[in-house]
Parts: sequence; structure tokens; C-alpha cells
Amino acid sequence: MAGAKNHDYHILPPSPWPLMGSLAAGILASGGIMWMKGHAFGPWVFALGMAGVLATMFFWWSDVVREANRGDHTPVVQLHLRYGMILFIASEVMFFVGWFWAYFDFSLFPAAIGYVPGAHGEKGTVELLTDALGQWPPKGLEVLNAFEFPLLNTFILLLSGTTVTWAHHSLIHGDREGLKKGLWLTIILGLIFSCIQAYEYIHAPFPFGGINYGAAFFMATGFHGFHVIVGTIFLIVCLIRAYRGDFTPRQHFGFEAAAWYWHFVDVVWLFLFVSIYVWGGWGAPVHGG
Repeated sequence: MAGAKNHDYHILPPSPWPLMGSLAAGILASGGIMWMKGHAFGPWVFALGMAGVLATMFFWWSDVVREANRGDHTPVVQLHLRYGMILFIASEVMFFVGWFWAYFDFSLFPAAIGYVPGAHGEKGTVELLTDALGQWPPKGLEVLNAFEFPLLNTFILLLSGTTVTWAHHSLIHGDREGLKKGLWLTIILGLIFSCIQAYEYIHAPFPFGGINYGAAFFMATGFHGFHVIVGTIFLIVCLIRAYRGDFTPRQHFGFEAAAWYWHFVDVVWLFLFVSIYVWGGWGAPVHGG
């Protein structure tokens, strides 16, 4: 029969989302540059681009979910989806390698500067002490106590890794209640982590700008916090799909991808905790200590 499908691959019909996503990403980048340059319309262009990116993500992934529910994701297609997710996580690993590289470059070869906190909550100042190598963290800078909130967040993420594994194990064995409970617990733990990190940022004793310690700290830990939020949203979508009955023990790549992403976020945090919070603040005065 002409046109009959005699293979296991899924041939996609024409879709507007790649073009729309490209245009939205270009508008988003342009708006961000305009905003940073102080252009009056920068925030509006940025918001337009962000709306376009979010709409593309929603509609494109909705199409993918419908394809999965129609049975278009054969074992061969699922294998290639797994390859794609592995490559995506690999690219995310290299993204964080850049921030770790910057942090270790600052810390191993620090400029000899001192940080003078501002009085009455005012912004502090950075002073160049000498042309020789200095110390890390900069002299006079207070750091966050690694064994208070950061350690608590470490336990929270480690626990969330066990709950998402429980959910995955339950799904494989057909226990849908265990799947839902595991997802609920993981989402709650992710939200708690984000709240604690927001509180930590609000009470941080050093600023974001004007000092390389603050810039490196907030960029590395902040992007990780962003990934936690993305992963939490990912898991919320999986929870909704679990209540709809979308996943089966044999076909649940959407959940599998979310679990892989969450474990990646956990591992990155362990490296952040050891290198930035513990090693990076070693010997410096502790805020509130």
C-alpha cells in the first residue's frame, strides 16, 4: 500500500514551533542587550521574547506529549529521545564547568583587594591593596556559614534524590500511588530548597556587583537555583501527567528525563557546596558567627 508506514521511526509533520522559537529567542536576546544598555524599550522587548519562548515551549512539548499518547514514540524513538536528553545534560555540565572555571580562576589567583562593608546597610567598597597576589575570600569579607543553611539544603536535595528514585521505582512496578507520593515529596523538597536559597540571598553579607567573590558566588549558585526551579516545574508537569494516567511501566520517557535532570541538579549542588561554600570560604570570617 502506497504511503504505508513500514518502519519504527516517527516522521514529524511540518511544525511552526522551530521557527517561532528561533524568532522568540532572537527577540529575547535583543531585548536583554537593549535592557542592559539602558534602552527604554529594552524591558518590553525582553518580556515579548520571553513570552514567545515560553509559548513555544508549552505548545511544542504539548505536541510531544500527544505524540507519546498516540503511540508514536516507539522503542527506537524513545532511544533517540534518551540520546537527546543525555546530550542536553552534557551541555549543561559544560555550562557549569564555565562557572566553576571562573570561580577557581578568581580564587587560585586572587587580586590583592579588600572589601570594606558600608555603614548602615549602604553598599560596601572594594579597595586595591597591592599589585601582588591577595587572599581569597578578599580581606575583610564575611562569608556565609557553609554548615548552616547550605548544609541543610544539601540534605534536602539528597533526600529529594531518594524520593524521585522512589517515584521512578514505583512507576516501573505499576504502583501509581507510590509514583504520585514520590513526586509530591520531591516537588515539596524542591520548593523548600528554593525558599531557603532566596532567604540566604536576601541576607548575604556581600553584594553581587563590584567584587569578584560576590559575582562568582551568585552566578554559580544562582544558575543552579534557576535549574532547581526548572526541574521543579518539570516534575510538576510529570505529576499532572501521572494523575492523567499518561505514564506506563513500559513508556514513561517524560518522567525519566525529569528524573535524570533532577539527579544532575543534585550532583552539581554537591560540587557547589564543597568548592564554593566549604573550600571557597575556608578561613574567612563567618557572617553572624
